[in-house]
Amino acid sequence: MGLCFSASKVSGSNSNTHAATQHHNRKETVQSTVITTVDASNKTQKQRQRPQPASQHGRNNNEVQKQATRAKDKGNSRKQSGILSCGKRTDFGYAKDFDKRYTIGKLLGHGQFGYTYVATDKANGDRVAVKKIEKMKMVLPIAVEDAKREVKILQALTGHENVVQFHNAFEDENYVYIVMELCEGGELLDRILAKKDSRYTEKDAAVVVRQMLKVAAQCHLHGLVHRDMKPENFLFKSAKEDSPLKATDFGLSDFIKPGKKFNDIVGSAYYVAPEVLKRRSGPESDVWSIGVITYILLCGRRPFWDKTEDGIFKEVLRNKPDFRRKPWPSISNSAKDFVKKLLVKDPRARLTAAQALSHPWVREGGNASEIPIDISVLNNMRQFVKYSRLKQFALRALASTLDEEELADLKDQFDAMDVDKNGAISLEEMRQALAKDLPWRLKESRVAEILQAIDSNTDGFVDFSEFVAATLHVHQLEEHNSEKWQQLSQAAFEKFDLDKDGYITSEELRMVSNISFHISQITCSPFIFACQRNKVRMLDIPLIPVTYHI
Repeated sequence: MGLCFSASKVSGSNSNTHAATQHHNRKETVQSTVITTVDASNKTQKQRQRPQPASQHGRNNNEVQKQATRAKDKGNSRKQSGILSCGKRTDFGYAKDFDKRYTIGKLLGHGQFGYTYVATDKANGDRVAVKKIEKMKMVLPIAVEDAKREVKILQALTGHENVVQFHNAFEDENYVYIVMELCEGGELLDRILAKKDSRYTEKDAAVVVRQMLKVAAQCHLHGLVHRDMKPENFLFKSAKEDSPLKATDFGLSDFIKPGKKFNDIVGSAYYVAPEVLKRRSGPESDVWSIGVITYILLCGRRPFWDKTEDGIFKEVLRNKPDFRRKPWPSISNSAKDFVKKLLVKDPRARLTAAQALSHPWVREGGNASEIPIDISVLNNMRQFVKYSRLKQFALRALASTLDEEELADLKDQFDAMDVDKNGAISLEEMRQALAKDLPWRLKESRVAEILQAIDSNTDGFVDFSEFVAATLHVHQLEEHNSEKWQQLSQAAFEKFDLDKDGYITSEELRMVSNISFHISQITCSPFIFACQRNKVRMLDIPLIPVTYHI
């Protein structure tokens, strides 16, 4: 697990994975540190190479070590002076009967605050993993909050097939115990390195990537960002080749309020997204990290590489991945298209986790299955009600120009919301869908307002064409194919320009929409427009390219 250093705090309370296996030698020379873990298969301790974690931009390892030493000395001085650490003073509210329920077994791994063991349930003999966190080491309140947040996250994600299952949390006078599912199949990173040329076949890579995307999509619906998606943080349930993949180690994960951004730099250097380095990141950063992992799975190399951490950061911010070197010429165009759309530097134009699951390369057997609701689609529906009437009409015109391939991901989303499969989304189905975005918790009246805004034919239901207009990802249309974007926007413009003279007039807008707009002529050009009452103004959300004359 990579450490996290930011200007405001050092995030911790993370343990290493609880089913580690020995790493093979890397084909490329990397900057690394040697740590000691336990090989769960042969019960012997091994040394292995680990890539350096992402630290604060510009901070060197000596400085980090000095800060850690100062923090340790500060903690020791508090103990010596008789002042209890924050952890020792805290009642976490967890069950107090751990020793009656479980028997601790062999050590699996350790981190900054505690150790992870195999344990046995005395009642049924089941083996589990137990993360044992020492309260005395939780010197500051933030360490206590980190431990509580990790339990809260595991509780929120319990039941997901690709997340390590949470059983219970316990505490006694000295320790907090987090009891989880035991995964003994090793890390994803180990399996990558065990492959020929450290590469997966496309088919096997798609299976792995699909599971990671499902985790990310579920996290995002809970208002949660993992913030450290990397191969070391995904375990296989068993050693079987077809074993399910499980996300683990949510120590850097955090909940984020709607519309807010994280402003600290966290994660591991090789997988960090550009917006993280710019200190304005959100759920999109998880998708970037999965894009990096997919690149590695397919070619055995990292897309952004330098000998130093700062050098890696510069590569991430400035350069694009190389798709010319072997083996990329032999990899399918669909796979390359998928990776490119995940490694878009503008997070607004990057595929979301749910969208990525609808991509042809990652679909199961060519068909989407169990596509989760896309948090960005729900957000677009909430925003649609706020738009001016002209902007809504412009989006409907633009939506009508798209073909089935371009609408594939939105068709998956529509089908996911259309529970009774009657071809229309009702108020109750809309309510159920919007309720999945847990941070918002919209009131019933607000849901009705959103449906009314989207329902252009006022029949009380949202059909697919109405749904598309309200949920389009316009930034993606513009980013992924600028030439086609110009064609689509021109076609949308011409739906308003009835006499084909190159201008849209108030009368033409009235004839199209049956609503009076008080504007002067608008003519097509490379710019973006939307109208509000008697003025035309530039927007940061692309709609239809135009210049304007008032």
